[in-house]
Amino acid sequence: MTGFQTLLYKEVLRFWKVATQTISAPILTAMLYLLIFGHVLEDHVQVYPQVRYTSFLIPGLVMMSVLQNSFANSSSSLIQSKITGNLVFVLLPPLSHWEIFGAYVLASVVRGLAVGAGVLLITAWFAKLSFVAPWWIVVFALLGAAMLGTMGLIAGIWAEKFDQLAAFQNFLIMPATFLSGVFYSIHSLPPFWQSVSRFNPFFYMIDGFRYGFFGQSDVNPSISFSIVIVFFVLLAAFAIRLLKTGYKLRH
Repeated sequence: MTGFQTLLYKEVLRFWKVATQTISAPILTAMLYLLIFGHVLEDHVQVYPQVRYTSFLIPGLVMMSVLQNSFANSSSSLIQSKITGNLVFVLLPPLSHWEIFGAYVLASVVRGLAVGAGVLLITAWFAKLSFVAPWWIVVFALLGAAMLGTMGLIAGIWAEKFDQLAAFQNFLIMPATFLSGVFYSIHSLPPFWQSVSRFNPFFYMIDGFRYGFFGQSDVNPSISFSIVIVFFVLLAAFAIRLLKTGYKLRH
């Protein structure tokens, strides 16, 4: 396990050395979202009974930060290593594809949870939160971070330049995140868009995570958990397959 531990340490140290950019900046962004949307919509929107809109918004912002930063960690690390040429130092040691996958994804989970915890600590001052089902909060935070870390790994393997990675993030990750119920409940949408939202796996991560705070959600958390698990397993199997074959890495 020495190789796995070393690669994991390297990946964690990579983002921790620039924590102002990788940790503090996303926390500030989430706080600005809260101040703007909370101030504008606080008196006009109530999603759940006896839950203020600002309170409803905070779990969505926390989970959005977890997902986006988990993806950014693994994807940016891999594309930088490919472009600068230091990826060879990861491929030369006798590291298995399982160890490479585990190190990159686990480091992404660490960064995602660090940013999410920071957002929760800062934004919790602006509204009263309850923790009805804390285990659901932990489960969906871990699964969401691992799933987006895996997606970032796939994007980093596929992309050959920063433009391609930016396209992956701007046209897939960002829309899927913002259209997943961070700022609203899907029950406020027309029937057609409610149906479309149910094909978005990000919706189930955020909805299940929010259930842990209020005990209320648009979908049963057990169903959300099952869907997220299936997506994670499929993505993990695909990422491990790419690492095993060396797709765009060894050739």
